[in-house]
Formats: sequence, structure tokens, C-alpha cells
Amino acid sequence: MNETDHTELPSERLPIDAYDAELLANVRPADWTNPRPAPSYNLVVLGAGTAGLVTAAGAAGLGARVALVEKNLMGGDCLNFGCVPSKALLRAAHFYTDLHHAPRFTGSAPVPSEADFAAAMERMRRLRALISHHDSARRFQALGVDVFLGDAAFADRRTVKVAGATLKFTKAVVATGTRA
Repeated sequence: MNETDHTELPSERLPIDAYDAELLANVRPADWTNPRPAPSYNLVVLGAGTAGLVTAAGAAGLGARVALVEKNLMGGDCLNFGCVPSKALLRAAHFYTDLHHAPRFTGSAPVPSEADFAAAMERMRRLRALISHHDSARRFQALGVDVFLGDAAFADRRTVKVAGATLKFTKAVVATGTRA
């Protein structure tokens, strides 16, 4: 795996903690069974990152029959590798910087503090697990979206094949991010 390839799942790192286990249970459930495809979908969305999730939820909310396909982790880069983890770590860094500079503002003695990277990483994993419920396969299933986990390929203009299933559709959205 190179630094721009996010195909490694958190479960492929050892050891996995309770927060990573919760994340995976939401974004790539080990016990997930793809649904039986509907005869036809109004919309098939390829990619369950931010754009794909918003598109699928919005269309389902308007009454469309929607299939959502994800080959890796629900939530995409934002939840799993980018926005959420980076912002959590930046917040920790800013917190320790603020502690260091507090005497300038309070006139008091410096507050003894050492950055605890392990604690910052644990907090990041906890927040990511908490947020993952919103991007979970089960949540989207409850919204009326048929969630398929696996690689997708267009068979023709109105058909996608995923994990042995054939999905017929009227419209498709390709929301696979910068790498498909």
C-alpha cells in the first residue's frame, strides 16, 4: 500500500481497538449480506463517501428507489482517513499549543503539560467511531436504500454488476472520489 492508496482496512492493522471495531461494524460490517436487487432502481450511486451518502439519502428521502454501492469503507476518505481524523488531531495540537501560551494571557505560571500522542490518537478513533453511525450501512438500509458492498462495474448504459448482483437503473451517480 502506498501513501495515496487507502485500500487497507483498519482491521488489517494490529492491534485493533474497540473504537476501530465499532467503526468497522458500521462502515464495513463483517456480517453484511447484500440485499436481493430490486427489479429496477431510480438511482444507483457508486461510492459511499460524503457526496454519495448525501445523494443516496436525499433521493431516498424524496421517494426514489436507490441502490448505494461501496467497494471499501462507507464514509469514504473524509470519515476514515481525511477530514475527521485530521481535524481531531489538529484540535489536539491546538489544545497543547494553547496550554503552552496560556501564561501570556493569564499572567500565571505555565501549566505543566506534555502532549500525549497516544491519547490524541485514541480520541480521534473514538470520535471517528461515534460519527460512523451516521454513515453506516445499517442507517442507510433503514432509510430505504439498498446498500451493496463490493466492486461495481457498468455492464451497459443502464446496468451495474456488483458482487454477483445485477442492478438495473434509470440514472446513476458516480461519486467515487479522485480514485475509483
